[in-house]
Amino acid sequence: MHLSAWIEVLFSTLRDVFPIAAVIFGFQLFVLRRRPKNLMKILLGFGFVIIGLAMFLLGLEQALFPLGKLMAEQLTAPTFLLADSSMSKLQLQWHHYLWVYLFALCIGFSTTIAEPALIAVAIKANEVSAGTVSIWGLRVAVAIGVALGIALGTFRIVTGTPLHYYIIVGYVLVIIQTAFAPKNIIALAYDSGGVTTSTVTVPLVTALGLGLASNVPGRSPIMDGFGLIAFASLFPIIAVMAYAQLGKYLRR
Repeated sequence: MHLSAWIEVLFSTLRDVFPIAAVIFGFQLFVLRRRPKNLMKILLGFGFVIIGLAMFLLGLEQALFPLGKLMAEQLTAPTFLLADSSMSKLQLQWHHYLWVYLFALCIGFSTTIAEPALIAVAIKANEVSAGTVSIWGLRVAVAIGVALGIALGTFRIVTGTPLHYYIIVGYVLVIIQTAFAPKNIIALAYDSGGVTTSTVTVPLVTALGLGLASNVPGRSPIMDGFGLIAFASLFPIIAVMAYAQLGKYLRR
């Protein structure tokens, strides 16, 4: 069963990656009119990418998504949240979900620290800035931003408040920070909001949001389960610019 599922995902991944390969090799052969160097290594690399993506997608489906849903179910169970087991979910208030907020905080920080895209951006930022931008400083700043954003996002799901209020206020704060933050960090801060929404963070955060919305009374998975990724993209921008502003203040 697992083998047949993996083969199905493999062919699906091959179909999805084919347009990328067609564009790259098409430009190389018909626009640049040059044979790619190390063609065999490139083809081998594409093979590794396809196999790796297929295994990753299968792992998401069979491990991360069910795990996120299971954690949300367990963390929102009245028997866990309340000392009185006779109380029902309908009697739960927002302050009863403190463990949910703490779990969201921790999972947001840990997944972002392990995010390959963020590691790559942090290394390149350290190289081009001649060491001015610390690799670990940037990674921790982004991770703190994601952690706070996802924790606030779970609070929004629990309370059922409109998403756009949080996003509008957040981007107003970003605009204000942009006017005062060091100019050499602004573009990196904006990019940091994008690299967090990648292979490790997105699956777990999405599963957490959908699981939470499915188990909190009065919430709809389609209406309330999504939106956590928006928080994970917004708050790192705020955190990185705040990190730069704090560093500038301390140097003074």
